[in-house]
Amino acid sequence: MASLLYRLGRFAYDRRWLVLSAWIVVLLAVGVSALAFHGALSNTFQIPGTETQRMADKLKTDLPSSSGGSASIVFESPDAPFTADQKKGITDALNKIKGLDGVQNATDPFSTQAQLDAAAAQIADGQKQIAAAEAQLAAGQQQLAASAQQLADSKAKLDAGQAQLDAQKQALAAQGYPQTAVMQATASAQAQIDAGRAQLAAGQAQYDAGKKQADDGAAQLAQKKAELALGERQAQASQGLHFVSTDGRAAIATIQFTKSTDGLPADLRQKVQDIAAAVPGVQAHASKELTQDISSLFGASEATGVIVAAIVLLVMLGTFVAAGLPLLMALIGVGVGVGGTFALTGVIQMSSTTPMLGLMLGLAVGIDYSLFIVNRHRTQLLQGIPPRESIALATGTSGNAVLFAGLTVIIALTALVVPGLPFLAVMGVAAAATVAVSVLVAVTLLPAVLGFAGRRIISKRRWAKAERKNAEADHAQEEAREDLAKSQRGWGGWVTKHPWLALVASVVLLGALALPAAQLRLALPDGGSEPVDSSAFKAYDATGKYFGQGMTGPIIVVGELPAGLDANAAKSKQFDVADQLRSVANVTAAVPVALSPDRRTGVFQVIPTDGPASASTVQVVHDLRAKGAQIQADTGTTIGLTGQTAANVDVSTKLADALPPYLAIVVGLSLVLLLLVFRSLLVPLLATGGFLLSLGAAFGAVVGVYQWGWLGPVFDVTHPGAVLSFLPILLIGILFGLAMDYQVFITSGIREAYVHGQGAQLAVKTGFRHAARVVTAAAIIMVSVFAGFIFSHLTMIRPLGFALALGVLLDAFVVRMTLVPAVMRLLGRSAWWLPRWLARLLPDLDIEGAQLERTTTAHHPKHREPEPAGR
Repeated sequence: MASLLYRLGRFAYDRRWLVLSAWIVVLLAVGVSALAFHGALSNTFQIPGTETQRMADKLKTDLPSSSGGSASIVFESPDAPFTADQKKGITDALNKIKGLDGVQNATDPFSTQAQLDAAAAQIADGQKQIAAAEAQLAAGQQQLAASAQQLADSKAKLDAGQAQLDAQKQALAAQGYPQTAVMQATASAQAQIDAGRAQLAAGQAQYDAGKKQADDGAAQLAQKKAELALGERQAQASQGLHFVSTDGRAAIATIQFTKSTDGLPADLRQKVQDIAAAVPGVQAHASKELTQDISSLFGASEATGVIVAAIVLLVMLGTFVAAGLPLLMALIGVGVGVGGTFALTGVIQMSSTTPMLGLMLGLAVGIDYSLFIVNRHRTQLLQGIPPRESIALATGTSGNAVLFAGLTVIIALTALVVPGLPFLAVMGVAAAATVAVSVLVAVTLLPAVLGFAGRRIISKRRWAKAERKNAEADHAQEEAREDLAKSQRGWGGWVTKHPWLALVASVVLLGALALPAAQLRLALPDGGSEPVDSSAFKAYDATGKYFGQGMTGPIIVVGELPAGLDANAAKSKQFDVADQLRSVANVTAAVPVALSPDRRTGVFQVIPTDGPASASTVQVVHDLRAKGAQIQADTGTTIGLTGQTAANVDVSTKLADALPPYLAIVVGLSLVLLLLVFRSLLVPLLATGGFLLSLGAAFGAVVGVYQWGWLGPVFDVTHPGAVLSFLPILLIGILFGLAMDYQVFITSGIREAYVHGQGAQLAVKTGFRHAARVVTAAAIIMVSVFAGFIFSHLTMIRPLGFALALGVLLDAFVVRMTLVPAVMRLLGRSAWWLPRWLARLLPDLDIEGAQLERTTTAHHPKHREPEPAGR
């Protein structure tokens, strides 16, 4: 590989115009593609196949109006309760928002609260009306009973009179009277009986009408009683739910959109906020869903990190040209890598963290990788090696180490597909692609640009000093003596003189920092993690202050009701389920909010006691799911959870479960790769153990700052809480790759000195000295770049920037530059022990290109030659 890279570096130098033109074309093509095909980024993290996603899909099918995204606006009058004009202004503003294209609904908090407040009075009034109706119905039924008795008595009398008259008729007929005479004799009596029967029929008709009216009244009364019972259950379910604060100083409105909030156009977000903010005398705080800005990647804090990196480069390399080259190469690599990522956002859903991670890593590794090659090239030029040969040799040696270092980062990032989370897999692959581009830039474009730069990468004073030294007859021996003397001084000299002290101090420091990691708790960020002066934080804070923390992250429960229910039965069934949901610990309210037209799908809003990222809310999600079996048995309704709160819990749980196997993969990979590179058993174990120490220390510091609030004002952590759920797995992958970078650059120098005949303990000193300066600069640059993201405008990226900055700082300076040389000094020759049978099986990768260097230095003169004309 070293020979191939050597030839590649020479080709890039000889054909530098061609190489430069090719990269310009690639950069322009990627830029045009990003502008033409980019889509919207998202901060919604989903896991296909989970209950949360299945319920969300069910809502889209059965209740499309409830499947869109939602956001909230908190209206606040801090000094006094809302006036009538302010209430009207808020209502009018919400009506305007409701009329915007893309808005499904906007609830008026005052009318909704009025309905809730009036519910008790309406129920009491309804109960009085029902009581009066029941009394009236009872009186009417008594009258009906009396009328029925009178009708029965009258009928009995008429029947008795008719029977008596019929007997009289029979007696007259028996005495021989003609029929006409009998009829004439009884006509008057018969007429009286017939008139009585007509009167009885009229009374019966009147009774039947009264009976029907009474029955109808009883049915209506039963209906009203059922409705009143549902109203009472609705009021009971809504207890503790408020849309206007009890002191009248705050109101919360929910805005329902036709699609996910991540896909909302920026102008719609702004219009909603502008309309809400226009109410005179009222402060309007829009929630995180409305205010999150994921359209820009680079802010002032990120620029600060790059500026610090530029200063370090200038101090180390001495000229603006030399310092600017690594920065330029990093920016080109980021432009191609992140630009390509943006071009794919139109077809692949990506979180806002995806391009940010690529930007962060691309800048850091792009600067470092180019720095290693530039530094090697400068050193060789000062030794008198011609520019063309020096560039090719630097690409074949340091470029080979860069290639391996980049490969470790790429493999670690690509392994993020292992947990099976699509958003994490996309994040890892996109970042790996950006790192791959940075490596490709370093071994192709950088050699070409170095050809254009020529001697300008070294200051005139440094050139003059080198020329004087190279002119001395025995300058090589003098340099060797100086090198040996310098290796006894400085940090490396102190560490190798006091290895046990350095070892114990390093382990104690890292171990102490790692202690808080045992309390690590994972969650996705909520509004409380936003900057304290942001609208999102103010909305979160005001919601918790006036309405309870649970209102900041309600849980959505979807129920599949039994078939064949009428309207009232379906509503009653919903309240049965709500009662069960409300019985779960730390649930403030559980309210039915929607029912599908076929009355088979019901939606419930569950308000927990605490915020969405709290440990108690996570437990509520688990308890609600555990309650599902009992709800199914008691009501015949199958429930499932969805919404952002439940989804966040699912993502965090899945990521926590994926940590151990992913860490095992990374550690195993570390051992295999380092075994191949250094052909030693103990060096890989030492490197991996050091990585685990620095990783634990970074985890512990993150817990202390972002979960417990240590140094909160310094890092702008105003609301400590659970750690970003995918931070640990990203930190493992990224820090592993970067740690192996420094391990390669430090240990390869030691190995090269040992292979060249130096004693094992002396090789530690001289090898450390050769690599320490460039590794120190590279580590400071990488820490600076990562630290620039600690105050990023995207708060989700802040803890990741902190963890990477501190992790690299500890790994580079405590592990690689203190712990590793101390242990290798104690191990001596044992550090390079390898069984013979294994040595025969392992290939010699020659990662530092030592064989190439020995081969090429035999053929080039030890003096500088002028650059070929036209190059």
